[in-house]
Amino acid sequence: MSIATYQGVTPPLFAADIRPLNRPAVLKGVVTDWPAVAAGRESDEALVAYLKARDNGQVAGVYVGAPDIDGHFFYGADTKSENFRYGPAPIPQALDRLLAEKANARPTSVYVQSAELFNHMPKVKAENRLELLPKTVEPRIWIGNRTVTRAHYDLNHNLACVVAGRRKFLLLPPEQLPNLYPGPFDRTIGGVPVAMVDPENPDLELYPRFALAQASMLEVDLEPGDALFIPYGWWHQVRSLSAFNVLVNYWWDDASPAAAQPYDALFHSLLALRDMPEGHKALWKTVFDYYVFNDDSLSHLPSGDRGSLGDLTPELVARIKANLKTGLG
Repeated sequence: MSIATYQGVTPPLFAADIRPLNRPAVLKGVVTDWPAVAAGRESDEALVAYLKARDNGQVAGVYVGAPDIDGHFFYGADTKSENFRYGPAPIPQALDRLLAEKANARPTSVYVQSAELFNHMPKVKAENRLELLPKTVEPRIWIGNRTVTRAHYDLNHNLACVVAGRRKFLLLPPEQLPNLYPGPFDRTIGGVPVAMVDPENPDLELYPRFALAQASMLEVDLEPGDALFIPYGWWHQVRSLSAFNVLVNYWWDDASPAAAQPYDALFHSLLALRDMPEGHKALWKTVFDYYVFNDDSLSHLPSGDRGSLGDLTPELVARIKANLKTGLG
């Protein structure tokens, strides 16, 4: 499958023609005029100097892995362990380590993940603006060498902007979740469940359903100055292809805030439904599909007859929450 690619993307084009499609899209050269991108084009050392001069000393979360993991941060011998160490460190220290590791044929893997620019490098945030999104959407910076972020999904839209180095993205739609064999929910690699199958090198004997997902997988390489729009819930695996890589991303959700968290509903459903007999489950699947995932389920009833299933007014939300609290004891 191919991925849509756009040149000369403007805020109106993104808002009206790209974002509503809810499909991944490459935005070629959309941040090519960033000072950070220009510094990276000069040299890795120039970009490191640019970032270090604007760092305010706050420590960030840094992943470090031995050379034998080849940048692939994952579980260790089992899902009770990891093949890396994680801890706080100053970003300039990580930058110096990354430059030093460039000389090694088998480098130690180093990755600064998801450091908020407003907290660590506010001048970098101010000097490198993305006009496609509201100013309230905060950017984060990711810095490393040749590393792999295992396939996962985010409950946000994501705009990933490549500052330095090349990156390969593999993308799969949300409905492929059953074929990606999600890992432990409570013990994750980076805060979200990851696929146990490796989309780049799948073991189809161990994970045979992944063969069903391959036909829908998108693959794209990005250069400095390019950005990738990843819609809410799309699975993505990211491989950094250069010895020094920098990416800035933006997470946001333009949906109205929900009255409760979806994962809370999932856990409640586990308690109420998962261990039912199969015949019972079939009924409740139909009930959920009808009342929750069908926007037209109550159109045949007058508003006064919709009761607890009607529009979520503040009064109805309060009543439902009170009933849930009572029901859960």
